[in-house]
Amino acid sequence: MADQFSVTFYGVRGSYPTPGPKTARIGGNTPCVHVRAGEHNLIFDAGTGIIALGKNLTQEYKPENYPLNLTLFFTHTHHDHTQGFPFFVPARFQLTTLYIFGPKSLNEDLARVLSLSMLPPVFPITVDELPCERVVRNLNEAEVIVFNGTPSEPQVMWSQRDADVLAANQNALCVQALKSAAHPQGVFIYRVNFQGRSFVFATDIESYVGNYQRLIQFAQGADLMVHDAQYTDALYLHAPVPRQGWGHSTWRMAIETANAANVKQLALFHHEPDHDDDMLEEIEKRAQGVRANTFLAREGMTVQL
Repeated sequence: MADQFSVTFYGVRGSYPTPGPKTARIGGNTPCVHVRAGEHNLIFDAGTGIIALGKNLTQEYKPENYPLNLTLFFTHTHHDHTQGFPFFVPARFQLTTLYIFGPKSLNEDLARVLSLSMLPPVFPITVDELPCERVVRNLNEAEVIVFNGTPSEPQVMWSQRDADVLAANQNALCVQALKSAAHPQGVFIYRVNFQGRSFVFATDIESYVGNYQRLIQFAQGADLMVHDAQYTDALYLHAPVPRQGWGHSTWRMAIETANAANVKQLALFHHEPDHDDDMLEEIEKRAQGVRANTFLAREGMTVQL
């Protein structure tokens, strides 16, 4: 549908995969979120969740529906956000075009970092041996990615004020990026705007005293914000090895940001690998007691915007 705008979670776990019966309800795959906006397919991060997404896409897109254009946005290139990329089935087809955006990492180009993740002897084939066409581009904070009409190459537009580009493309699908230093080596937060609705993907971030003001501005009024909530207060402050400064938030931090930004729905994301389903559902219950329209991101869950 031309006006469809949906968000589907394929990987919701942080740090490393945790398969098994104790995580079966919430999910054990690392981060991957699929956004459908009209005819466009946007993918955010390529943790192990992207493997199932790739299989679903190949079943949906029969040969007669190709070529398949997909756009993949990396928040950053830590292992839990890239480890599924080599197993993404559409990348094995010549008729797939992957447009890939993300930040430099320690001054290394994104294309270089992806190539290192598939470099023999630690992986049997290189990125260059993938049959798909790839367009890989470092993304800068002052750029807006605009998608016009049917799936085609996204346009990267630069403006000193994102609002200039957004105002000129009110009916188009637009993706904005906010660079955050609240995680080791930095991370991008993304906002997707489509036909008057908006989605914010804010994983691997840690709040500040007085809340994260740049994120609050960036996420203002969003229909759905996905926010890192890996830690409980006890884990963040009082564990044998406190997690403060590790670049992740508590569920209370996520709620404070959502309230300040006036977002309609809040999804808690990047779940702690040591937290099983029972503990996560208890966190969800506590969070919902503090803020309505708050829920755990679960694998397979789709939110229609």
